[in-house]
Amino acid sequence: MDADFLLIKRMKQGDEDAFDVFIRRYYEDILRYCAYRCADTGCAEDLTQETFVRFFEKLSDYRHMGKAENYLYTIAGNLCRNAYKKQTGIPVEDESLARQTAPGNDTDAVIDRVMMEWAIAQLPQEQQEVIDLYYFREMKLREIAAVLHIGPPLVKYRLRRAKGRLQELLGKEEMSDGSGQTDENL
Repeated sequence: MDADFLLIKRMKQGDEDAFDVFIRRYYEDILRYCAYRCADTGCAEDLTQETFVRFFEKLSDYRHMGKAENYLYTIAGNLCRNAYKKQTGIPVEDESLARQTAPGNDTDAVIDRVMMEWAIAQLPQEQQEVIDLYYFREMKLREIAAVLHIGPPLVKYRLRRAKGRLQELLGKEEMSDGSGQTDENL
């Protein structure tokens, strides 16, 4: 039996320590997942807490069929999508930018990160999710398919389309002189 199965069984029996262990095990991963989708750290923390609240509300109905973490990602993904729909614009977080540009940080690494974040933000939401789960959460295609409730072929398709679009965006951006013209047009 896996550890999650036993932990969930203990939680269903009302064991408070099991709830603490469960939250400690998955909180940071779910917070990073939400923070990637929200520009506001407070919003990401709220969505993370709401993810666990919703999981625990449905705990009596939950049937463990593999990884509880996948179910948490599904809940978090739905909450992030709903929050995104409510927003009219995504503000840049000054505090995050200040941390990235603090003395001692490699300027090229900061620029690369900003460029990558910009390029990923240009992708459709479903491609952003696949990129995040595959590269940043290091999930396998089958796991991504389970989290997103889609088939593995669709995951592969979205991943391939996202990688192609990222290469296109980053390639054009690197060659741009700022006037909108690429080196080919000069």
